[in-house]
Amino acid sequence: MSDATQAKEKLASDFRAVMDDIDALMTATTNKADGEVKALRARIQDRLSGAKEKFLDVQHEAVQRAKDAATATDDYVHAKPWQAIGVAAAVGLALGVLIGRR
Repeated sequence: MSDATQAKEKLASDFRAVMDDIDALMTATTNKADGEVKALRARIQDRLSGAKEKFLDVQHEAVQRAKDAATATDDYVHAKPWQAIGVAAAVGLALGVLIGRR
């Protein structure tokens, strides 16, 4: 399993935990004492902060990978311009054929 997939699964798990805590908070605010509500709110805040940090990390990693891919593509096009033009023409032709079939 890739790091990105693991990060996505962890992020989803953290958000599910936050949603569960929010549900518990809603229940507690109508049925429980004030001390328990404060404890739930503090736990929700901690989990939300952690989830936000992880989300920003995943976002930063995705942006960095996109920049790396763009740099690699730019380097390839500069190194082999005619091959890049040929690939672009082939892709354009294939898309034209597929669109024309509809």
